[in-house]
Amino acid sequence: MTEVLAAAASTNCTVNNSHLFNGCGYPAPGLQDFQFRPLFTIGSWSVTKPELIAVLCVLTVIVFFWLAFRNLKMVPGRFQSLGELAVLAVRDQITRPIMGKKGDAYLPFIASLFFYIFLMNIMELIPLFQFPAMSRIGFVWPLVLIMYGTYWYVGFRTKGFIGYFRSWIPSGVPWFILPLIILVEVAKYVVVQPFTLGVRLFGNMFAGHLLLAIFMLATWYMASFSVGLLYAAGSLVMVFFVFLLEVLVDLLQAFIFTLLISTYLEDSLATGH
Repeated sequence: MTEVLAAAASTNCTVNNSHLFNGCGYPAPGLQDFQFRPLFTIGSWSVTKPELIAVLCVLTVIVFFWLAFRNLKMVPGRFQSLGELAVLAVRDQITRPIMGKKGDAYLPFIASLFFYIFLMNIMELIPLFQFPAMSRIGFVWPLVLIMYGTYWYVGFRTKGFIGYFRSWIPSGVPWFILPLIILVEVAKYVVVQPFTLGVRLFGNMFAGHLLLAIFMLATWYMASFSVGLLYAAGSLVMVFFVFLLEVLVDLLQAFIFTLLISTYLEDSLATGH
């Protein structure tokens, strides 16, 4: 009995030794799985794993497109073909359907954003990294602020300062409901659009990583030379299922984020509400 109590003690039960039949409780994942100790320091800056992932993703996007388009040829080489395919995919699936040909001016910006977000998301499935940096809200809000400032700037440049705010209100609205419409439209442009843009990306990445961690830990927790092995096998199947699901979610969230940005830019460029 003493040995069982000792094995169940919090000091002896860790993620590495907790199993279903050894007296330890299930090491449930939680917010602690989204906190990281510094990997190294640069002066006063302590670099954590998510920060390193963000920097590597930025460098990957820059280097890839630099290699693809540094020396354009009529008959494209390997990198140029991949680069053209990537940009055309964003153009034909995101900017052109939403903004038409005028969206081509914003294509480099939207394409870079799409692949940066996708890489940040897909890092959760790559060995050694195994973490989606966008599941930390601090990486999402700066992107939202950049996007927010961009489509407001485009609106001011296209319609003028006063004209942009006037475009928020539909024409022909009866005067007696105008105060309500103004309140709704201000809430939409100032609060709802930026808030939902950020929370949607963060929430999906956070939930997906947590779900993957739950099934991976459950597989380890139930693994034993007993009936628990059957449960562990079932949990392992779910790991592969969630893994495949996350591949789709990672791509879909990058697509949705950039699609919404294209929609907001189109709204800023449009002449009517």
